[in-house]
Amino acid sequence: MKTIFKFIGMFFKGVWKLITFIRLALVNLFFLASIGAIYFLYTSAGSPTTPVEPKESALIVNISGPIVEQPTYVNPMDSLTGSFFGKDLPKENVLFDIVDTIRHAKDDANVSGLVLALRDMPETNLTKLRYIAKALNEFKASGKPIYAVGDIYNQSQYYLASYADKIYLAPDGAVMLKGYSAYSMYYKTLLEKLDVNTHVFRVGTYKSAIEPFIRDDMSDAAKESASRWLSQLWGAYIDDVASNRQLEPTLLTPDMDTFLELLKKNNGDLAALSLNEGLVDQLATRQQVRKDLIEVFGSNGDDSYNHIGFYEYQSNIGPQFGLEQDDIAIVVASGAIMDGAQPRGTVGGDTTAALLRQARNDDKVKAVVLRVDSPGGSAFASEVIRNEIEALQEAGKPVVASMSSLAASGGYWISMNADRIVAQPTTLTGSIGIFSVITTFEKGLNKLGIYTDGVGTSPFSDVGVTTGLSDGASQAFQMGIEHGYKRFIGLVSQSRDIPLEKVDEVAQGRVWTGQDALELGLVDKIGDFDDAVKLAAELANVEQYNLYWVEEPLTPAQQFLQDFMNQVHAHLGIDATAFLPQALQPMATQLIQDANMLQSFNDPKGQYAFCLNCQVQ
Repeated sequence: MKTIFKFIGMFFKGVWKLITFIRLALVNLFFLASIGAIYFLYTSAGSPTTPVEPKESALIVNISGPIVEQPTYVNPMDSLTGSFFGKDLPKENVLFDIVDTIRHAKDDANVSGLVLALRDMPETNLTKLRYIAKALNEFKASGKPIYAVGDIYNQSQYYLASYADKIYLAPDGAVMLKGYSAYSMYYKTLLEKLDVNTHVFRVGTYKSAIEPFIRDDMSDAAKESASRWLSQLWGAYIDDVASNRQLEPTLLTPDMDTFLELLKKNNGDLAALSLNEGLVDQLATRQQVRKDLIEVFGSNGDDSYNHIGFYEYQSNIGPQFGLEQDDIAIVVASGAIMDGAQPRGTVGGDTTAALLRQARNDDKVKAVVLRVDSPGGSAFASEVIRNEIEALQEAGKPVVASMSSLAASGGYWISMNADRIVAQPTTLTGSIGIFSVITTFEKGLNKLGIYTDGVGTSPFSDVGVTTGLSDGASQAFQMGIEHGYKRFIGLVSQSRDIPLEKVDEVAQGRVWTGQDALELGLVDKIGDFDDAVKLAAELANVEQYNLYWVEEPLTPAQQFLQDFMNQVHAHLGIDATAFLPQALQPMATQLIQDANMLQSFNDPKGQYAFCLNCQVQ
């Protein structure tokens, strides 16, 4: 009998090996065929084998896809295979690459102007838009013109368009300014109907990250906090646009009655309203726009003006080789903070600490800029990163934290020990608080006739998702959270030299803008990434330096594929598109964000410094 079972086992083991071999062979053949197909498309498109330098052309800034601090897909195969298997991944645009490209064009004699064609650029945080706008102003200062063309401008697109010398709008188009908001979906009743027990432990009046799991609406405290920073962000947006367009700010923020009156006055025509109120300069069809731009930039002989696309131009910019001089290291912490080693798109405690350690051990690195764009996450992982920052300082290397759109909760935790903290007025930071969420399913299982029983060796042996939490365990969790909160505000008090009582007053999970944070002593200076780099150089007493972006290196094969995919995108314009109907995308986005948040909860002690309501819509 034993021999028979052994024979059967060997038979199925052999079958499984055969299936595995066939599966791997098919995948490899599919991959090679796909590369061949892409290469064929690339070569058949007539792309030149040598870069074509723009000659007296307009650079069309046709950004497509989200604007990020660093690309999520460190492995270029993620994007390639994702598209093959129906998981369309959008092209990501690194903020610093956009700014560097515009700055390069400013000094390029062959670029005679910019055309902002932003129809495929999604809504983007104001802090990032302001950094791009800074580069646009530098371009204008060189004496070169900027034109904006569009059918329907979303809020972010119009913000950048407002920096143009002239804005064109389609006769049937519109400028859609909807303001800023912070809405979340709430699941309390749903969880109750599913008989899911949600155990919440928190400290902080304003720590609202857990509210979607214990409420069906936003608390008054959360509304109070959110209303303050939303008003400041919207005020900054309005001030910038009004100044660019020389308009009264009140014109951009009409109440509903005033807006309806204006719309009625223009017979319901949003394009005419935009023109008559000075939001745009001319209503023109695409044909009319091309005719006007031909007069400015010259004809390319193909019924259009001389131009080059943003990605094609970007791909033709040669690599910048630094001189043999000191380095200012840049370490990017973008995404939710998670324990352990994590891929891009999240901030792995071990991963980011390793990058900081790499900068510490590099003799050429004289200072470090930690670029933070994070709502926080694991308290343990945040502390791992903070410890590495302390080690950098002990090694004599100053650290400057450069806050992007968001550096809240854990994002502030990893920033607070920096020698200097630089934030934009529209940065969201603070949210100094801590919480834990544990869901158990014993009630639902019991209704189905499923019970858990047994014995254990300690008071915590029976704690689990099918057994629930005892009163004693709940008290222990709450005391752990309270200890974590006291440690958080104690570290803030020590690192920022603020009395503990004062820290507690501005903490409690409350979110602040960068401008408020400066007044409260939570940050040192208002400025952007450029200002942070200059400050780091001053602290390190270096005048000539290179920027060294500390990142996990790609293998030669990965680098080849990434360069190849960039060339394909630049010359063939391959872009991913959303797979859901537009009407369903906002809801789907919210659900995905909430699901991703839950997936990022991997703190070994279950303690989180996370700001959910910092997501601006």
